Amino acid sequence: MKGGKSKAESKKADGRLAVKKQTKKEKQAAKDPNKPKRPPSAFFVFMEDFRKQYKEKHPNTKSVAVIGKAGGDKWKSMDGDEKAPFVEMAAQRKEEYERKMEAYNKKLAGGGDDDSDKSKSEINDEDDEDGSGDDEEEDD
Repeated sequence: MKGGKSKAESKKADGRLAVKKQTKKEKQAAKDPNKPKRPPSAFFVFMEDFRKQYKEKHPNTKSVAVIGKAGGDKWKSMDGDEKAPFVEMAAQRKEEYERKMEAYNKKLAGGGDDDSDKSKSEINDEDDEDGSGDDEEEDD
């Protein structure tokens, strides 16, 4: 060897300097299951209806790609008047989503359970009345 590092030595050095790589799941923040789902666009509202119609006309077609391709072609060929009902339904769903998100964000900002009208001290007082006070008398 002419003064160079052996392969084993270079691997050890690299191993010490290497930073642990995060997986995609670790990089992404944990998703809240209570968070409202985003509303579908007008095209996806159209596709909900189109899939049903397409499956009635073509019951043997199982391919999602074929149905999606046919739906996309149909959507492109439609004019603004034909798309209007789907755009309107998408706008309604978006308004509903925004209301739900507002409520969701308020709940997060509030910091917890808004299910109970009683304060924590009132709940603790009830627990004391239920039977924990009896233990104190026996200790005397």
